[in-house]
Amino acid sequence: MNQFKIFKNKKIIITGHTGFKGSWLTFWLYILGARIIGVSKDIPSKPSLFQELRLKNKVVDIRLDIANLSGLKKIFKKYQPDFVFHLAAQSLVKKSYNSPVETFKSNTIGTLNVMESIKQIKKKCYSVIITSDKSYKNLEIKRGYNENDILGGKDPYSASKAAAEHVIYSYIQSFYNKKKNNKYFAIARAGNVIGGGDWSKDRLIPDCIKAWSENRIVQIRNPNSTRPWQHVLEAIRGYLILIIKLQKNKNIHGQVFNFGPKQSQNKTVIQLLKEIRKKWKSISWKIVKYKKGDYESNLLRLNSKKAKNKLKWVPLLNFAETIEMVASWYKYFYKNKGLKIEDFTRNQIFNYNEKIEF
Repeated sequence: MNQFKIFKNKKIIITGHTGFKGSWLTFWLYILGARIIGVSKDIPSKPSLFQELRLKNKVVDIRLDIANLSGLKKIFKKYQPDFVFHLAAQSLVKKSYNSPVETFKSNTIGTLNVMESIKQIKKKCYSVIITSDKSYKNLEIKRGYNENDILGGKDPYSASKAAAEHVIYSYIQSFYNKKKNNKYFAIARAGNVIGGGDWSKDRLIPDCIKAWSENRIVQIRNPNSTRPWQHVLEAIRGYLILIIKLQKNKNIHGQVFNFGPKQSQNKTVIQLLKEIRKKWKSISWKIVKYKKGDYESNLLRLNSKKAKNKLKWVPLLNFAETIEMVASWYKYFYKNKGLKIEDFTRNQIFNYNEKIEF
């Protein structure tokens, strides 16, 4: 992992470190020797990857809602990080209909509070703010969205993420764009990441896994919805590369980057289920209708040429390899009742890293 040796002994604040993506990022950085300060409101699921990897014993583990500005400012002032990864969010579209205020409070105001709290850092600091592919105003077009396309969102989740990006842009232009500025930012938009250890409610693969483990039928809300399915490690590698490039090249300050899979990995929900069924034969499902008023985009693709050209980032896994990694993780977990899943997860990171080095 030579290209990531820069993180050894560096202080890194990660918001949302107890979540699915946050736990994978935290564990990878822990392996790299980083000194991690994690800030999260709670542990979002049971079981959780955070608990299964015993991350509480590996980081400074802080429970705080990022909507608490005064508390967040104290954390940034105390720990003075070298790097910041902001992932904390209410990340479920369906939940955003039931809890729109909570969604905007977490995703938009929470991001504002992170941008404000970074003012407490008295040295150079580099931050990657993770938003979403759903930040784009989705016009159901066939081409992949690029970083200059218009933002928007019909559902509260998508709208809250688009609004957060406006907050980020405003703060960069207003407070972090002076000649003596020493705080640098980049925005990352990833696709629909999947991987072992995700037990979030109302997400396709976690719902499937839970149903399979209990011999139940999976309910599918939108079988023809197309997503850029990619393994969580692909996106996280993008975040790590981005923050390294940001440190080396200040011209990246304020820029946005998409991190999506190859075009061939844009698959419908049904195609994904059929691929998973090749690994776990017992899966079954039934199609259910949306509750009236619930909107979720049917077609969403990302164009990641900018990341390829400026960051030298390209996806490494094909669709079959992605599903194999996901299925094997859950198979191992349930077969061994969670025992030694930390070692298995570490090995997946090492094996993935070998593709990078190669």
